[in-house]
Amino acid sequence: MAQNTRTVPAGTPTNVTQKHNKGGIGESILRPDGTLKVTGEFAYSSDMWHEDMLWGQTLRSTVAHAEIVSIDISEALAMPGVYSVLTYDDLPAEMKNYGLEIQDTPVLANGRVRHHGEPVALVAADHPETARRAAAKIKIDYRELPLVTDEASALAPDAPLIHEGRDDHHIGHVPHPNIVHRQPIIRGNVEEARKRADVIVEGEYTFGMQDQAFLGPESGLAVPSEDGGVELYVATQWLHSDLQQIAPVLGLPPEKVRMTLSGVGGAFGGREDISMQIHACLLALATNKPVKIVYNRFESFFGHVHRHPAKLYYEHGATKDGKLTHMKCKIVLDGGAYASASPAVVGNASSLSVGPYVLEDVDIEAIALYTNNPPCGAMRGFGAVQACFAYEAQMDKLAAKLGMDPVEFRQLNAMEMGTVMPTGQVVDAPAPVAELLRRVKARPMPPERQWESAGENADVRALPGGLSNTTHGEGVVRGVGYAVGIKNVGFSEGFDDYSTARVRLEVINGEPVAMVHTAMAEVGQGGITVHTQIARTELGVMQVTIHPADTQVGSAGSTSASRQTYMTGGAVKNTCEAVREALLEIGRRKNGSYHPAWATAELLLEGGKVVTDGGEVLADIADILEDEAIDLELEFRHAPTEAFDLRTGQGNGHVQYTFAAHRAVVEVDTELGLVKVVELATAQDVGKALNMLSVVGQIQGGTTQGLGVAIMEEIIVDPKTAKVRNPSFTDYLIPTILDTPTIPVDVLELADPKAPYGLRGMGEAPTLSSTPAVIAAIRQATGLEINKTPIRPEALTGTL
Repeated sequence: MAQNTRTVPAGTPTNVTQKHNKGGIGESILRPDGTLKVTGEFAYSSDMWHEDMLWGQTLRSTVAHAEIVSIDISEALAMPGVYSVLTYDDLPAEMKNYGLEIQDTPVLANGRVRHHGEPVALVAADHPETARRAAAKIKIDYRELPLVTDEASALAPDAPLIHEGRDDHHIGHVPHPNIVHRQPIIRGNVEEARKRADVIVEGEYTFGMQDQAFLGPESGLAVPSEDGGVELYVATQWLHSDLQQIAPVLGLPPEKVRMTLSGVGGAFGGREDISMQIHACLLALATNKPVKIVYNRFESFFGHVHRHPAKLYYEHGATKDGKLTHMKCKIVLDGGAYASASPAVVGNASSLSVGPYVLEDVDIEAIALYTNNPPCGAMRGFGAVQACFAYEAQMDKLAAKLGMDPVEFRQLNAMEMGTVMPTGQVVDAPAPVAELLRRVKARPMPPERQWESAGENADVRALPGGLSNTTHGEGVVRGVGYAVGIKNVGFSEGFDDYSTARVRLEVINGEPVAMVHTAMAEVGQGGITVHTQIARTELGVMQVTIHPADTQVGSAGSTSASRQTYMTGGAVKNTCEAVREALLEIGRRKNGSYHPAWATAELLLEGGKVVTDGGEVLADIADILEDEAIDLELEFRHAPTEAFDLRTGQGNGHVQYTFAAHRAVVEVDTELGLVKVVELATAQDVGKALNMLSVVGQIQGGTTQGLGVAIMEEIIVDPKTAKVRNPSFTDYLIPTILDTPTIPVDVLELADPKAPYGLRGMGEAPTLSSTPAVIAAIRQATGLEINKTPIRPEALTGTL
């Protein structure tokens, strides 16, 4: 069991307008879906069933770049049990593409495929195996085209254009049509600052393509409606964004596409884009029958975007006393065949590329490429992960060259509240970077070579290689590494980021009950638990019902960018406050003449009653409401942001910053190249922990995802064919319980006065610094300069 500690400085504001209510914010109440999930009783989207439903199947391209010469669907259509086969020519609307920002992704390939696994045709049949066999009978004649697989081939003067005739709003400021988006950031004078540097270090870093690897594959059920519309039950991260993309390609008005969230088995960014949603709806409308689509694991690897692989080129300078002088970097992200969220990822990678450090002179360029590799988009950390791996390696190089302790060097240059970012934005909330580093460094070290001290009770799992029993401790060396990162919270660069909440307060069976209705996607983050706690806190009632998320209420935005507790939690808080005020107004109208406190005192709702701030009970909520109900729907917006200047990168682009630090302790068998991560200690500022149990779980989960990309996780794309070589959990490895170390968590609560309750979005930050901390520890143990993730045994043994 991992330990955790908690620090709340005296006088820290939390913006709590109500006194404590049982089950409210600050308590670690249990998740209502937790027991169901661990016992296997939770209903995921793949468990849905409808009478007389059909099964959908997608046929995907077997090559990465080719012209479609012909498609023959006759054999598939002739199969018994097949109801429909659709290709591009069968699409019903003028709009045939979709996309989060740039509508460049075809619903089905139109004469050309641009990546391995691109959807080409759809089948609906009465049995999933029939649908699969029918799809296999579709004959496609491909004429393969030259491949674009890396920066050199993408930007060559005669490079094939992935998207000819681009007309999106980015094309006017990129130097080549195969660049999705480019964001420079220029501040100060790097050439002059370089002259002040006593040491300069350079590095070239490679970050592999990581998969979100959520355990519940893409799935959903589309049901045709009597009015010619469709009802879609689906696992997604953003219902309203899906709706905006689905309705136009179906040729339907948005009100005829009704979406309801079904059980989601993880997301991490991989469900922010459309996968099977449009395909299921098309088949349902074509057959006038319910259609269910469930990807298997193989197809899931092709059915969603991944984390951008990246090349990062960095230069840093420092004075002999350890102060940073300048930074210059170029970040090249491979966006794959379609844009997805690449423009926003570029903005994050560039604006956060300096890390949580004070630097006045920078020259930054970040680009995302169009290639024939798999499309890449949102994943936990969103561009900041790749940058953190590189700049933290640079910090270690500088500290070593200066003969300084790596933690002390970071603390010397750490940003704090009031620091000016390279974009010109002032950090206007606590930034305890130095303190987080101090805390992880101060933790006691785990015992060394535990298998030796245990004697006859030694556990082979404590050794590198674990249960494979490949080493008994020969050649095992310990290493310790540190890292710290910075991540933005919420949507940035001028995006109108808002969330909506509807709250209804009424009396049921003599007891006041609150119902909270939002379109927030619960993907495992615990949002429904937090919404319950907020309603209890603000309305003073125990009975809170969470309405299923759907598009019959205003948008809640995406469950991404560490934003949901801040944004939709903020919407729930604001709406509950409005409901509370409406209730008190009813109470004043009904009871004001009986007690002067109704007019003069600060009134609170506690335990189902209206009380004064001195604790005097004025009335029961149920008696005030009687047969009335209060039903309000409000939107919540954070402080506005602005787009980064396309030439200088200046602008107040972000809402909030969040920070985490890690200390990794590893033991490495240097002869076999095996790594055992013994401990990954973490410290993070969360502003205000609304549910400490959930906070610690999020930090430990994010830390484990960062561990995975450090030592095992990578989608392998063949550079000669651009085909994915390992689309399965047999060959794409993720950390299991045997790979996951002890993760002690130290939580700070330094409130952000602008945020609801002072909270700070915290789901992504631990994913950043855990990766470079593990790599740094391996470097210390082996003495090798490791500039690539993940690090594999053959790289440690020199047998690459």
